[in-house]
Amino acid sequence: MILRIFDIKGRSLTWMRKTIILIFSVLLCYKGIAGGQDDSTGHHSDPAQKGFSVKEIIFGHVMNAHEFHFMDIITRDGKKKPVSIPLPVILYSPQRGLDIFMSSKFHHGHTDYKGFRLLTYETIRYHGLDPKKYSDQQIVAVNENGEIDPSVKVYDFSLTRNVVQMFLALGLLVWILLTIAKRYKAGEGVQKAPRGLQSLLEPVIIFIRDEVAKPNLGFKYEKYLPYLLTVFFFILINNIFGLIPGSANVTGNISFTLVLGVISFIVILFSSNKHYWGHIFNPPGVPLGVKFILTLVEFLSVFIKPLALIIRLFANMVAGHIIIMCLIFLIFIFGKLHPVAGYGVSPVALGFTIFIYFIEVLVAFLQAYIFTMLTAVFIGQAMEGEHHDEKEGLATAH
Repeated sequence: MILRIFDIKGRSLTWMRKTIILIFSVLLCYKGIAGGQDDSTGHHSDPAQKGFSVKEIIFGHVMNAHEFHFMDIITRDGKKKPVSIPLPVILYSPQRGLDIFMSSKFHHGHTDYKGFRLLTYETIRYHGLDPKKYSDQQIVAVNENGEIDPSVKVYDFSLTRNVVQMFLALGLLVWILLTIAKRYKAGEGVQKAPRGLQSLLEPVIIFIRDEVAKPNLGFKYEKYLPYLLTVFFFILINNIFGLIPGSANVTGNISFTLVLGVISFIVILFSSNKHYWGHIFNPPGVPLGVKFILTLVEFLSVFIKPLALIIRLFANMVAGHIIIMCLIFLIFIFGKLHPVAGYGVSPVALGFTIFIYFIEVLVAFLQAYIFTMLTAVFIGQAMEGEHHDEKEGLATAH
């Protein structure tokens, strides 16, 4: 039966066989994950609580970190050996100066280094720290007795996995766009048909130009098209990267979406004109009693629009990852009740996980499009009066 599953004749595996292998692999590692293993020091971080914490693992996946963590390998002696890529830690303290080292020196939060400690959910719980005051992946200073020293201020400029992955996405974006631009400059796609990556992205660029920029920005679409294309592809690449196991969910970080929303807000403000502000502070055709209320609502909408961009992208990208993680953990939660229940729920949980994963691929494209479309709509609203001037100019010329 095993020979039939792996197809010794060399033919490609069918979808069903691949699914069986995936389920078989997860079930093999089920006992090691759900069984409450020791940490790398050989002791439980919290003797009062064994097993795994769904909340900690989910937030550990969604939140930022000082390493790319892929998996944990349970050794023969029951110890947990993490498989990860450490990242540079850059700390500055007015009392201690500048320190630069790799995050592996912390041994995943189990070891202090140079008078600093990397806090994790385990160490926060183990040392009885206030979770409202300290957070996961926070680096604090400690004294000679191993106690947190609040008198030492620590500024963390580390290259976390969100930052590193964002730089990788930015580098990939620049390489793709420069490669395509070079081909157009050489005549490919102009004098002859585009090929390769150029033929893949040209319909997307034309779609953003014809269906997003032109309808909302009118005759000024060329001025804003580079920004809209940059926003679309930058969000899309980060969304796709976030679906790779072990990678960071950059677009699911509120700081990332906040910066994008603020940039769009600045572009909207600089695109506004007197007609736009006149309709906000003096809405035409509105009774005086209603005008005061409507003016307040319209003024608040200036800030609500970019806030909607920020929250929409953040919430959608975080929700999908949390749903996938929760479906996977159903196997181990049911397994805690009874091993048969864990094995029985595995095919159902994995089936829904694969389905949601493909939905997340669609959401990755959809959210990039929605952010770009709404940005174009809000910029077009700020240029409201200029559209009327354009129509009047065209009518006069005709």
